[in-house]
Amino acid sequence: MFSSGATGPSDASSTLTTPTPAPSPTAQLPELDLRIPTSAQEVSDTTRQAASWFDTHWQGWLASGLRIVFIIVLALVLRAVVRKLITQLIGRMARTSEHQEESRLGGLLANTGVVNPERRQQRSEAIGSVLRSVASFSILGTAALMVLSALGVNLAPLLASAGVAGVAIGFGARNLVTDFLSGVFMIMEDQYGVGDEIDTGVATGTVLEVGLRVTKLRGANGEIWYIRNGEVKRIANMSQGWATASVDVQVGYKEDLVRVEELILATAEEMAKEAPYDELIWAPVSILGVESVASDSVVVRVEARTAPGKAASVSRALRQRLKVAFDQAGIKVKEELPAAAGATGVVIAPSPVPAAEQTAPSALADPASPRYRATEPIPAKGADDPAKP
Repeated sequence: MFSSGATGPSDASSTLTTPTPAPSPTAQLPELDLRIPTSAQEVSDTTRQAASWFDTHWQGWLASGLRIVFIIVLALVLRAVVRKLITQLIGRMARTSEHQEESRLGGLLANTGVVNPERRQQRSEAIGSVLRSVASFSILGTAALMVLSALGVNLAPLLASAGVAGVAIGFGARNLVTDFLSGVFMIMEDQYGVGDEIDTGVATGTVLEVGLRVTKLRGANGEIWYIRNGEVKRIANMSQGWATASVDVQVGYKEDLVRVEELILATAEEMAKEAPYDELIWAPVSILGVESVASDSVVVRVEARTAPGKAASVSRALRQRLKVAFDQAGIKVKEELPAAAGATGVVIAPSPVPAAEQTAPSALADPASPRYRATEPIPAKGADDPAKP
């Protein structure tokens, strides 16, 4: 009768010791049960299930963690190596001509005789900064995508969206990309720098700032020009290498040109020995010869090689000194034309009329011509007969 009624101790023990089946390797994390266990059996079952799930997935966690750490460490090491290589490359490119005889890299920044070492150093640092930034962005961006892939993030929608956005930005910002690339090549080729006097075709002035997208100029009247690098088709740099001071000297037609040339050379040599022109004039003044000949004067062209941007000041100073030298030597800059005497004995200087203003003689100037008579007024009636009232 006991077997048909209440359960005995043996039945209770068999119920407590019933083993829970172990989860399969592909079993997923069970649905979270936020209910607080109310018995020792529920606590035991929950602990056993958590331990089994952790035992199943800890290897995957460890592999993913090690993969992520390896990707990050590799990216940082690769970034450091690339930045160091770029620094060494820029250092070799920035060497002076004495230290780069066997280097092909120096040709990118050499411009022998045009760029001084300080300017080459500044330009190389700017190029190195751009290259290091591009390398860091590429390496770290790729590492970030690999980390997301290791975490199980599906990159297909992200890459598709990035591709569509890249195409849209490429069409919309093509001018921006053009300006950026043009700025990079301008810096690499050292087409101009801060303080240079340049002519970009659309504006002329002194460079205030050189950017990767926009160049800022100060015009002759004080205005500031903002020029996009991609819009510049040609550049004339008046501040690189050396400049040429050209002076046209006008002397009278009857002056002795040999004497004039000797006086010009003596005046120029004396000027080149005085400060500050002893540092501004880099080569002896040369006389190119007669530039033009007129009926009363002859023009002789004189040139001198000067420091960049100093041609105008040297030309003005040379003109002033030549004027003083000509006055002292009695050299005329123009011959006096012969004067004509009038009927009253007063000398009247000829005033030639330009050929463009000369016209053919008019028939109305001759009183005997029929056209002149046709223009006479018609006399009124009775004007010829004074006897009529």
